Amino acid sequence: MDPAAEIWEKVKSLMAAEMTATTLNTWFDDTQAVSLEENRFVLYSPTRFKRDIIATRYVTPIQNALHELFSADLQVTVLTEGEEKKPKTGLFLPGTEEYTFDRFVVGSSNKFAHAAARKVAENPGLSYNPLFIYGESGLGKTHLLYSIAHTIHSDNPDYKIIYVKGDAFTNELISAIREGRTQEFRDKYRRADVFLMDDVQFIAGRDSTQEEMFHTFNTLYELKKQIVFTSDRPPKEMLRLEDRLKTRFEWGLLADIIPPDYETRTAIIKNKAIRMGMELPDYIIQLIAETITANVRQIEGTVNKIMAYQDLNGDKVDKNTVIRAVKDIFKEKSDILPTADVIIEEVCKFYNLESSLLRGQGRSKDISLARQIAMYQIRRMTNLSLKEIGAEFGGRDHSTVLSALNRIEDLVKTDPEKAEIIKDITTNINSRYE
Repeated sequence: MDPAAEIWEKVKSLMAAEMTATTLNTWFDDTQAVSLEENRFVLYSPTRFKRDIIATRYVTPIQNALHELFSADLQVTVLTEGEEKKPKTGLFLPGTEEYTFDRFVVGSSNKFAHAAARKVAENPGLSYNPLFIYGESGLGKTHLLYSIAHTIHSDNPDYKIIYVKGDAFTNELISAIREGRTQEFRDKYRRADVFLMDDVQFIAGRDSTQEEMFHTFNTLYELKKQIVFTSDRPPKEMLRLEDRLKTRFEWGLLADIIPPDYETRTAIIKNKAIRMGMELPDYIIQLIAETITANVRQIEGTVNKIMAYQDLNGDKVDKNTVIRAVKDIFKEKSDILPTADVIIEEVCKFYNLESSLLRGQGRSKDISLARQIAMYQIRRMTNLSLKEIGAEFGGRDHSTVLSALNRIEDLVKTDPEKAEIIKDITTNINSRYE
C-alpha cells in the first residue's frame, strides 16, 4: 500500500475512537490519501459537497490524529475533482475495501450481472471479454466493478489494474494532448492487465476520446486483457457513440441490473444493518423495503440515517424513526439546488470551454449552443428568474434567455442526440451532490 494511504488508514482508526461508524462511513468511505509532504497531508474527496463538509467540520480531528502519529503539526488539504494533485486517474486505489463480492447482495434483479462479474474476476481475459454492465444509477454497478478488481488483485497481485471513469479518461486525454504526453497516456492504459471503465457513456460524442478508446480497446483485446465497462444504458442506446465502438462493446457479454425486488431490498437492509452492528425489527425492515423501491444507495442511506439517530440522539428505532429517515433522504436530495456557477462549470467541462467564453460575447456556433444549454439547465435546475439568468451571462436581457430556452426545448424534442447531451450534463451536475 502507498505510504500516504497507510497513514490515512491509521488516521481513520484513531478518529474511530472519537466518531461513530456512521460518521466515518458517510464522509470518509471514498476519501483517499494523495500525499504526505514536509508539513502537509493531502486528501482527495470525489465530490465538492463531501470535500466542503470535511474541510469545514473534520480537519481538526484529522490534524489531531496526525499529531498523535508524528508528534508534529501538519496542515490538511482536501482536494476534489478538477483540482491539482488529486490521485492519478486510472490507478486502482485503496479505500474501496467494502466493495467486494461477499458484501454484494444478490437477487433476481442483479443475479446475471453478479454471476458474469464473478466469472470475469476468476478468469480475467478468458471469459466474457468485454463485460458490459448497464443500469440506472445507484443499483450496484460500481460495486461489481470494484469487486472484480479486488478479486483479481487478490489472485494476481502483480496484475496492473486500471480503473477510470469515462469523464476522467477524457479529461486526462485533454491534459496529455495539451502537455505533449500523449504517448505516456497511451502506454498507461494499453499496458493494463485489467481495464475497468465506469460510466463509459461519457466518452460518447467526443471524437478524440473515442479514437483513443478504439485503439486502446483493440490493443487490450488482442492481448487478451480483461475489459469491463459500466454504463447507465446499453451501447445501442448511446446515440453519439461511434458504430465501431458500439460493435466492440457488444463483442463480449451485456448484463443489465434493474431495480431490486422486495426480497432483495429486504436482504440489502438486513445485510447493511448487520454490518453496522444494528438489529432492526422485521416490521421496520419491511417498512423500509416497501417505501424505497428503486435505488440501493437510498436504501443504504436510510439505514445509515437510522443508525445516526440511534447513536447521536439515542432515538428508539420505531416506525416514526423510519419515516423521518426516509423523508430526510429524499429531502436532502431535493433541497440541494445546484448553483449557476456549478451548472456553467459542468457545461464548460462537457464542451471543453472556458467559462469566460460562455459568460462573454462570443457568438461562434459551438459557444452559442453551449451557452443556450447552460441557460436551459439553470432554468430547469434552479429558482433563478430569466433576468437573473441573463445576469450570469454578461447581462443579457430576458428575451434573449427566453429565446435560448425555447430553442433548446425544441432540440430536446426533435434531436435525440441533443437530448442525450442534456441528460449527460444533468447527470454530471447531480453527481456533484451525491
